[in-house]
Amino acid sequence: MGKVICTGLGPGDPELMSVRSDRLIRTARHLAYFRKAGRKGQARQIVEGMLSPEVTEHAMEYPVTTEISFKDPEYNRILSEFYDAWTDRLAMLATSDDVIVLCEGDPFFYGSFMHLHSRLQGRVEVEIVPGITGMSGCWTATDLPITWGDDVLTVAMATLPEEELVRRLKDTDAAVVMKIGRNLPKLKRALEAAGRLDDAWLVERGTMPKQTVQKLTDFAGETPYFAICLLHGQGRRP
Repeated sequence: MGKVICTGLGPGDPELMSVRSDRLIRTARHLAYFRKAGRKGQARQIVEGMLSPEVTEHAMEYPVTTEISFKDPEYNRILSEFYDAWTDRLAMLATSDDVIVLCEGDPFFYGSFMHLHSRLQGRVEVEIVPGITGMSGCWTATDLPITWGDDVLTVAMATLPEEELVRRLKDTDAAVVMKIGRNLPKLKRALEAAGRLDDAWLVERGTMPKQTVQKLTDFAGETPYFAICLLHGQGRRP
């Protein structure tokens, strides 16, 4: 009897992966990872060159990403069926061997594996290997502390309604805003309304090749999926 082990890969640089995740990946006989249909997948790219020749790969391809709004009931129905099917498949594989599931960042911090984790309970043993979060890699890339002293840090999604973003950004000392993508214009308006636009940083592909770090007001162009906006705290210090 095996188990399902989800390994956090860290923010993107393979050298920032934990020793335990590295060992599990290199010795894996079954390796599963999420990806968009037709793509190699960011998680799979991070472990390139690390896999055993005997490994069997299982690409879990999302049936839908941004084609349908996440508010649409059809979106939830399609993804629920997807997670149910892969839960069955992983549980079956784990009856005879360990299955390593890759997860960017930390599995329990907005990771897709959470949807499998809840479904696997009571069916098979599950283990989580934590990883450095993507946001930690990004604020380190700015070479500035994200918080000082008693600073309150808020983590928000750019998918929130604009008025909610404004409220959250006003009512915090430091902030991390994720899932930017096509929401960048809305985020800029929210930051300006909160009086924080000039303080905002944008980090693209933090710790990965082609990383960029710049003030948000200097950024021009389309924001890639792997981008995080940061507001650094300025709190109490000696």
